[in-house]
Amino acid sequence: MEMVCIRKTVFLVPFCIASGLGAQQKISGRVITGNDLDVAPVLIVNISAGKSMLSDMSGKFEIEAKENDEIRFVKEGYYRADKKITGEDFNSPMNIILKKMEIQIPEVRIKYKPTGNLAKYNQHLNESRKIQSLKSDMEDYMKSPLIQPLPNNTLSKTFTGHDFNAGQVNVLGVLSAVAGLVKKTTKPKITKANYNETQDFLRRVRNEINLNFLKKYGMDEEQIDTFLIYAEKTRLLAKRYRKDFQISVVEYELKVAFGEYSKMNKLEGTKE
Repeated sequence: MEMVCIRKTVFLVPFCIASGLGAQQKISGRVITGNDLDVAPVLIVNISAGKSMLSDMSGKFEIEAKENDEIRFVKEGYYRADKKITGEDFNSPMNIILKKMEIQIPEVRIKYKPTGNLAKYNQHLNESRKIQSLKSDMEDYMKSPLIQPLPNNTLSKTFTGHDFNAGQVNVLGVLSAVAGLVKKTTKPKITKANYNETQDFLRRVRNEINLNFLKKYGMDEEQIDTFLIYAEKTRLLAKRYRKDFQISVVEYELKVAFGEYSKMNKLEGTKE
């Protein structure tokens, strides 16, 4: 009897230890950028578990993780930070510091060299007298009252022919007006999205919108997440479309935002 009990104890302890190590827990903390004016949320990605979330406007976050998971912190305009989770990280909040990226100022070249001659130098700064006079005359004309009456932009009844709809009820017009009223009453009211609503909207965009057009520009998953945050911030996508989510409309808004984003980041598509 004693030998049987000892075997059960030996096999039970490793099982309990293994189950404790693999349990899913939560880590929390705050991302610090050193710029109090930059209140955009930070993207937190659990690379090991394939999960992501956005911090609140003050940088605070909470995400599921387990020991040895790799957590990545991404924010536009900052260098990304990676953190490998240890057992101590579950006991106290973490402080993650993101470093600002350097901005390269384009080189400015002066086409002419100032010589100190004011008469010659003044040609590069002031407009010619003819242009100044023309602008002054145009400004006076635009401010002057209208003297001649505007023509009536309609056709004479002589050339319009007989109106067969005169005295008749425009059924299509009535139905169109009623449909417009119904649409106005049923369309949800646009309100500002809070943190949770914004996060749910971005998750829905990820799951339902075809983002292959971004991958053609060589963007990986991290870069796509960064762009989606940019598009939501600049186009107010969560505020405008979280209650009335239409795939074609949201996809169009993303492509409009990407037009500006690709110019800012000098992205070039891959040739198929």
